Amino acid sequence: MSKYNVVVETSNSTVVAEYEPLKKKSDSYQSEAALEKEFIKMLTEQGYDYLEIHEQDALVTNLRKQLELLNDYKFSESEWKRFFNNNIANNNDGIVEKIRKIQEDHIQVLKKDDGTSKNIYLIDKKNIHNNRLQVINQYVENNGNYDNRYDVTILVNGIPLVHVELKRRGVALKEAFNQINRYQRDSFWIGSGLYEYIQIFVISNGTNTKYYSNTTRESHIKEQSQTRNKSKKTSNSFEFTSYWADANNKVINDLVDFTRTFLSKHTILNILTKYCVFTSEKLLLAMRPYQIVATERILNKIEVSTNYKKMGTIDAGGYIWHTTGSGKTLTSFKTAQLATNLEYIDKVLFVVDRKDLDYQTMKEYDRFEKGAANGNRSTKVLQKQLEDTTSRIIVTTIQKLSEFVKRNPSHPVFQKHLVLIFDECHRSQFGDMHKMIVKNFKNYHLFGFTGTPIFAKNATNKSNPDFCTTEQVFGDKLHTYTIVDAINDGNVLPFRIDYINTIKKKEGMTDKEVQAINTEEALSSHERVSNVVSYIIEHFDQKTKRNSFYDLKGQRLNGFNSMFAVASIPMAKKYYLELKKQLEEKHKDLTIATIYSFAANEEDTTEGILDDEGFETELLDQSSREFLDFAIDEYNKKFKTNFSSEGNGFQDYYKDLADRVKRREVDLLIVVNMFLTGFDATTLNTLWVDKNLKQHGLIQAYSRTNRILNSVKSYGNIVCFRNLQEQTNDAIALFGDKDASGIVLLKSYEDYYYGYEDEKGKKQKGYEERIAELLQKYPLGEQIVGEQAQKDFIVSMGNILRLKNILSSFDRFEGNEILSERDFQDYIGTYTDLYEEFKSRKDNGEVESIKDDVVFEMELVKQVEVNIDYILMLVAKYHQSNCTDKEILGSIDKAIKSSLALRSKKELIETFISKINTNTDVMNDWTKFVKEQEEIDLKNLIEEENLNDEETRKFIDNAFRDGQVKTTGTDIEKILPPMRRFGGGNRTERKESIIEKIKKFFEKYFGIWNSDNNSEDKIVYDITENDTESLAMVAEKGEEYKISIDRKEI
Repeated sequence: MSKYNVVVETSNSTVVAEYEPLKKKSDSYQSEAALEKEFIKMLTEQGYDYLEIHEQDALVTNLRKQLELLNDYKFSESEWKRFFNNNIANNNDGIVEKIRKIQEDHIQVLKKDDGTSKNIYLIDKKNIHNNRLQVINQYVENNGNYDNRYDVTILVNGIPLVHVELKRRGVALKEAFNQINRYQRDSFWIGSGLYEYIQIFVISNGTNTKYYSNTTRESHIKEQSQTRNKSKKTSNSFEFTSYWADANNKVINDLVDFTRTFLSKHTILNILTKYCVFTSEKLLLAMRPYQIVATERILNKIEVSTNYKKMGTIDAGGYIWHTTGSGKTLTSFKTAQLATNLEYIDKVLFVVDRKDLDYQTMKEYDRFEKGAANGNRSTKVLQKQLEDTTSRIIVTTIQKLSEFVKRNPSHPVFQKHLVLIFDECHRSQFGDMHKMIVKNFKNYHLFGFTGTPIFAKNATNKSNPDFCTTEQVFGDKLHTYTIVDAINDGNVLPFRIDYINTIKKKEGMTDKEVQAINTEEALSSHERVSNVVSYIIEHFDQKTKRNSFYDLKGQRLNGFNSMFAVASIPMAKKYYLELKKQLEEKHKDLTIATIYSFAANEEDTTEGILDDEGFETELLDQSSREFLDFAIDEYNKKFKTNFSSEGNGFQDYYKDLADRVKRREVDLLIVVNMFLTGFDATTLNTLWVDKNLKQHGLIQAYSRTNRILNSVKSYGNIVCFRNLQEQTNDAIALFGDKDASGIVLLKSYEDYYYGYEDEKGKKQKGYEERIAELLQKYPLGEQIVGEQAQKDFIVSMGNILRLKNILSSFDRFEGNEILSERDFQDYIGTYTDLYEEFKSRKDNGEVESIKDDVVFEMELVKQVEVNIDYILMLVAKYHQSNCTDKEILGSIDKAIKSSLALRSKKELIETFISKINTNTDVMNDWTKFVKEQEEIDLKNLIEEENLNDEETRKFIDNAFRDGQVKTTGTDIEKILPPMRRFGGGNRTERKESIIEKIKKFFEKYFGIWNSDNNSEDKIVYDITENDTESLAMVAEKGEEYKISIDRKEI
């Protein structure tokens, strides 16, 4: 330990080093009002001023006073009116513009009465304690869609920047999140819209407390408004709220402890002024505690080592161990950004080891700040950037940087005061290039980020014993955030692993003998490859949840996609051809792609590090190169592109393929090493593995699947065709801890199906017991009477939906669902009825006691929704019965009732069914009927509301194209009938009424076409008497699959 390291942790740290929770807490029942009162008392004890402000005029008066104090300037009446209306409460500014003012444009220009200008600070970012913190509660908005009373708001210089929504202890935390969503929809925007300045929301039920940024909520609302038939669970939903923690990653749950830490004046002001990132996508990202700790420890290390003149030594750097998927790029970007603010730092270089990672990192950096990262393809461009004084942050590869060093052995930049940040530093530190860079740069600080460090236990670089571990290369470990921490915090998902036996034991054969025949010859045999492919195709829909629907960036998607890691290029070729062959034979449509390049070792090295595949395809042997050209040619035909395996053509293929995997346009990607590290695609949920993996390589590869996306994706699926159980347990112990497997890996099928005892000794009921209780307490066809019974039913169904979501990926679950598809739809219909009923009661201003205590799992309902294709399939079957099979009509009715999306289309579907006769062509006549009905309804709407015909049609077309009705901006104004602009409430009510009718029209007709409506191929449903009664939408085979190889063939 260096003598000056004591300074690394200072009293000014944003995240407290170690927090001891307050032991003395009240055990008695605490109402919401009592919780609020106690909370405000704590804030005043921490230096906040409490104000009795409950309405807009008083809020604006206080704002003026606070800005005058901060800027030491007295506004005249005319100046204040002008500044307030133009700079603060401008009618053209929405949430995004107001967030930008706080994050980027916090110095606004006042046009003074005498014609001169003056800078007015909204917030002081340089001297944060010049800002005044005040707290108000029970602020009332009376003029929105509904009257709303907000719990507690924290004002910074009079501007509402933090809002706290409290629920009494015992109420689901998600209800506080939902409450804030309702405020956004109903009233945050009214009047002067000052509440749209809020940067951070805090939600608490006393026991648990979380925080999240404004645009997390804003994006969630935007997605909710798109259409009811989409699952609203995306990366902007409740899943992305964060816990606060101390520097040891110990979560700080309780409101009392959260208030003493997160809401201490120093911490909350630091977060607001330093540790939020407003991206080029107009999203505000509030950093998580471990990211802030890492950033501050690097900055402290730079400062202290500079003071002690330690630059260019190991004491000037260190490494950050943050697990894969925890947001290392955001942390490194904020570190780089804040480091460039240090006057003595000339440049920050972010160095990546993999060429294929460069593109992704560039995109990420560019997302955080447009143009902040200057990408480069050539060493000449890098040289220009290094010589350009305005280029402060440079993203480059270690290959380019080392080439620059070789060509310019005495360049002046080597003397500059630089910060070098290495990404995935467990890879880069061992090569000659790294040594060359360290040798030539004289005045540097060297930092590494890794999810899988090299320890003495797994270091194998015997050629240079001094350079074995990450610590020996980079210096002290500055902060740790392991996969266990990330899963506990909900920042990444756990894994669920299937080990599929691909060698069938003969009688009397020992495990050792099986292991001995596990040679490449056996593993690459045609029979084994064929059977592995057969298993993948047979289980593809089940593992990737292809019958689960959700929304991704305005696009309706079903299920996820997958990657297949294989042992070598010859195996990639075999699997690609076999997959194509069997897909054609089985008439299954999946988009397959492959990518590989030259690597010194295709299998993992001794320490488990996957060898780097660059873009040097010219180093491939002729056969491998020709096959790559063949695969790229097939890709070009599929996507109408023009890539090749040569030079930039291959790099462009890589980029396009990466984007299409992220958009879920590629179903299965076959890789050798490429894409197994550093590639993030939230839609990827399954990794098929026929490759030896261990340690770093294993964790890196598995971690491609565990990025959070929505409630449907609750874990990463790993399907191993080799026995990697021991390697998996060892890797998890190494990069988590010895007890980590219970957290990192999901429990067994038996645990979820039959129940288990958790780590606290509490019995957790399994699926079987919960279904038995459901059938006993709530028999089908019987009404659920009384609010308490309804509440218990909602809780019971929520538990079943969550268990079914997990169990559906186990092969053995098929045939053991207990409830038939039809019965399950009946229960979902009842569940949805209750949801609609309580939603309606809320909208009518009635008390909603049930929703204070339970949370509806509507995201999980939506993932099992039927779609219009399914309904039309049932209609076609009804038609084939000569319109006599009334049971099918019952199935159609139940299916519609079980779907939130189709309820708004019920009348349309029933009208069409009533018109069916023996001459009906179901698919063609449905299309004609919908077109005619849509035109009739649209004409009526335009005439009834006196709307502009041309603009309305254009508006509706755009809504169908975008998947949402946009209720702000000029487009909506263009369709409205002539109304007096300042006609008061009447105009507003009329506009709201028109918008409501347009939304109903949109919901009725959006997604009503069958999914292949735009294709020229006519859909034909050939339904026979042998079809299953329920016409279930899923058809996987669930038996245990064993692939056999006769020993004599090996």
